[in-house]
Amino acid sequence: MARKRARRSGTFKAKVALAAVQGISPAQLVNRFGVHASQIAAWKKRLLEGAGELFTDKRRKASSDVTEEELYEQLGRAQMELAWLKKKVAQID
Repeated sequence: MARKRARRSGTFKAKVALAAVQGISPAQLVNRFGVHASQIAAWKKRLLEGAGELFTDKRRKASSDVTEEELYEQLGRAQMELAWLKKKVAQID
């Protein structure tokens, strides 16, 4: 009978990866957490590669995603809506 695949939470993975970064031997980590050594190495690598993203300023990144062309398009659309609304208000008066 096939064994069901274990699903690990992100917190658990981070805990194991931090322990690996601290220099605890892989054999001890395997015994402590019950995870294969190659999986521990993969989580450690992912932690070290993604650690820089934790401290990036996401507010500046979001504002630079919008291109100048898209902003002009939004401005044109807003001007058209304003002109339409002025026309409708003039008809009501």
